[in-house]
Amino acid sequence: MKAMLSRQPGGPETLVLEELPDPKPGADDVLIAVKACGVNYPDLLIIEDRYQFKPPRPFAPGGEVAGVVEAVGDGVSGIRPGDRVIGSTIAGGMAEKLVVEAVRCIPMPANMPFDEASALILTYATSIHALKDRAKLRKGETLLVLGAAGGVGLSAVELGKAYGARVIAAVSSEDKLAFVKQHGADGGLVYPSGPFDKSGAKALADLFKQACGEKGADVIYDPVGGDYSEAALRSIAWEGRFLVVGFPAGIPKLPLNLTLLKSCDVVGVFWGAFARRDPKANAANIAELMQLYAKGAIKPLISERYPLARAGEAIARLASRKAMGKIVVTMD
Repeated sequence: MKAMLSRQPGGPETLVLEELPDPKPGADDVLIAVKACGVNYPDLLIIEDRYQFKPPRPFAPGGEVAGVVEAVGDGVSGIRPGDRVIGSTIAGGMAEKLVVEAVRCIPMPANMPFDEASALILTYATSIHALKDRAKLRKGETLLVLGAAGGVGLSAVELGKAYGARVIAAVSSEDKLAFVKQHGADGGLVYPSGPFDKSGAKALADLFKQACGEKGADVIYDPVGGDYSEAALRSIAWEGRFLVVGFPAGIPKLPLNLTLLKSCDVVGVFWGAFARRDPKANAANIAELMQLYAKGAIKPLISERYPLARAGEAIARLASRKAMGKIVVTMD
């Protein structure tokens, strides 16, 4: 099989396409012939050795795949060769074949294409856990989504609308703002690129406040970090909930006096750990996502597709923060 491998720490340009022996499933594993692999920000972090998990090298990046089961281990029940599944893993997805624990496989709906399936779980499962479990978003509340045109941000926009919220999208260009409005956002703002000095940070905070309105944002979904976090927090409503999702712009330092003044919560969102610690609750969320998909309330938007041989370019494109929607690597 072919795999895009990380043999040394570095950026996407360090990845190399190589031929490897086909892997074999263990007793509790499933062997998947991968058809598509979603590209996510952890794929960049993991090849640079900046992720919380560091798999032994060489490894292929890629944490969510969709494909067809080729073989199952002796201890596996409920999954058979020929089944179409979504598989979640830390790494290994940017390869033609992948071994995944059976418990980390989800049956695919019959009408779901492989590229959409590979772009569904990590982003939407993160967002449903964030909005439903962590923020307890209620109908009629205002939801501010940073990085709203990216894969995880767009999933939060769609789920926010599905839950009846007023969604304000924060993006980095007018094109992205038009894009997220087409996908349900009620309003939004275009923020400048950082870093910001003191006056720039105040101007950014004013942008968030104007977009959210006098009451402020009941829930803030922040997968961006950096200087944007504090500026967004200054627009939060009384007893609002600030969701810490990711840090592509850097890890922020928040002044805690803001949480006192607004009596608000700063809430961490770590979907992977949640899924491992509470698999039943995670399974219920996944089932709800499948129902929302069947109703057309959510739909992963694949904006760009790359073949396996160009998987490094796909990760670099994501790192540029210019992509709208999801990027997928396909094996065909």
